Amino acid sequence: VTVTDAWARATVQGQKATGAFMKITAKDNAKLVSASSPSAGVVEIHEMKMEKDVMKMAALPNGLELPAGKAVELKPGGYHVMLMDLKAPLAKDTTVPVTLVFKDAKGVESRTELKVPVSTAAPMAASMAIISLFMRVTASA
Repeated sequence: VTVTDAWARATVQGQKATGAFMKITAKDNAKLVSASSPSAGVVEIHEMKMEKDVMKMAALPNGLELPAGKAVELKPGGYHVMLMDLKAPLAKDTTVPVTLVFKDAKGVESRTELKVPVSTAAPMAASMAIISLFMRVTASA
């Protein structure tokens, strides 16, 4: 399993939760089953989606499917790693340790240790992709 473009959103004093985002590609079918961090009391794999006119966020109790060879993007407004009960604010330009736990199709677990950069916004490549998409959607409207 390969993890790229990881980042976590910076927090302010008193904020107890934030999201971590990244792209995950598994060589073979796998599943992201859990995550942990010494910086958070609770870490969950979440999904945000629209239900009627309401944006809802919920944990994925069965994990996140990672189809073989296909990048799965965890991003604001979609799938993400939710860091809750933060022990301290996450400051911009620091890192937060996150451990991802995967299961392959045979049920074998593996772990990936990350030092996730903390930022106020997505890295530039992701920001440009979002801007490009917005411009295409706006132009076709």
